[in-house]
Amino acid sequence: MQSLQEISEKINLLANAYKVGGLQKIRKEIGGLKRLPSKYLFDHRTIYEKWGWHYGGRKELQFNIGIEGNELRYGVAFSLECSQSLPNIDVLIPKIALFNEYLSEYGEAFSDLRMWHYQGERSEDYMPSPIPQEKVREGIFIFLGKKQPLDYIEYNDVLKTLDRLLPLYLYTEKANSSSENNLDTSYFNFIPGCTEKLSNTSGTIAEKELNIRLKHNDLQLKLYNQLVGIYGQDNVGTEIKTNNGSIDLVVQRNEKYWFYEIKTASTAQTCIRQALGQIMEYAFWPKNQEAEKIIIVGEPKASHTEETYLESLRIKFSLPIEYQSTND
Repeated sequence: MQSLQEISEKINLLANAYKVGGLQKIRKEIGGLKRLPSKYLFDHRTIYEKWGWHYGGRKELQFNIGIEGNELRYGVAFSLECSQSLPNIDVLIPKIALFNEYLSEYGEAFSDLRMWHYQGERSEDYMPSPIPQEKVREGIFIFLGKKQPLDYIEYNDVLKTLDRLLPLYLYTEKANSSSENNLDTSYFNFIPGCTEKLSNTSGTIAEKELNIRLKHNDLQLKLYNQLVGIYGQDNVGTEIKTNNGSIDLVVQRNEKYWFYEIKTASTAQTCIRQALGQIMEYAFWPKNQEAEKIIIVGEPKASHTEETYLESLRIKFSLPIEYQSTND
């Protein structure tokens, strides 16, 4: 069985093909550092027998790997255990607030990941969600990510997952970033296919939040299959990453793109209200890939009033927006 040091070296070897492989360069730019903190994503100085994190991660949302029994965990974490390099958790509190803000807005993009925390003993896994105030205290470890068997590690999945979490890391660091706008943050990579997600679970977290996310997964798969039937498998992808999060579904049409944002509200009006700001940001934020069309998707059919509202947005603001019911 490989040691964690050997695993980290293999991750480092493959990391150059991924954005997260440039983490230390990003940290140098964000922090205004004179020298590169480390050459590697995972530095031997912060890799131990059972756990490790990126160099500099004690005062940040850390990219974290660890061995749990016969499994490798990989993702991001807040370690609120105080040490010589972290005498108190004050520096992490505003970053946890930003983490919560990001999870509240884009948490659906991480519904295939899991969270857990250590507080004297390890909690059960639960769906990604904001960190409650009672967990923000010294001695607690909070993790978000995935696990794999140690005897068969898919390293590309490890790095793809860390890449997906990089925008979350950058968001938590933005409060201390004086040079954020100087970074080359343009990122849009269309990949066809449908991300596999849960449709049901026996988890113990709040049923309301859980059911919303699982329902979202079902609607996403249904819409994906519908669009593949129309445009072909090579032209439809889910969870397409941008600088601001993940687009639920994208259709590629002659080098132009249609963005779909799915909501699970009980009325089309509420779906539109919940999705509008989010999908506008995906489609038109500076340096993002611009969308030719943006489509809000929900189960309810739009009423005449709701269609009239969208028509006014198209006419008054030239906004290429539509609403689509999954029941049409």
